[in-house]
Amino acid sequence: MVGMPRHQRGLTFIGFVLLMAVAGFFLLLLFRLGPVYLNHYKVNSSLKSLKSDPQLLEKTREDILKTLEKRWDINMVDSVTTKDVRISRSEGTLRVQVVYDVVRPIVGNVAALIHFDDQIEVERR
Repeated sequence: MVGMPRHQRGLTFIGFVLLMAVAGFFLLLLFRLGPVYLNHYKVNSSLKSLKSDPQLLEKTREDILKTLEKRWDINMVDSVTTKDVRISRSEGTLRVQVVYDVVRPIVGNVAALIHFDDQIEVERR
């Protein structure tokens, strides 16, 4: 028994297969849910870009919705519509809120429900 290692080292085939299965599951989640979060980033950035508009407080509800819709069309956002937008005004303050849910299938009959709720508030200066 001279020359035999005291302890075996390395990864067995079963351990390797389990490791690849876990890594594959997380890659599947990334590929299924990544586009949803990319769309959310675009929705959020278009909402924040409204804040830079100096005439935002004077715009009508329809003008704000048209502006958002144009930005979403340009950015190819498909999970949000103007029906998901809530606009409220009160004494020199305008609040624009976008609330929507996205359901994406993961595998088989398993799906992910993702809820987004973003808002901006602009006050008269």
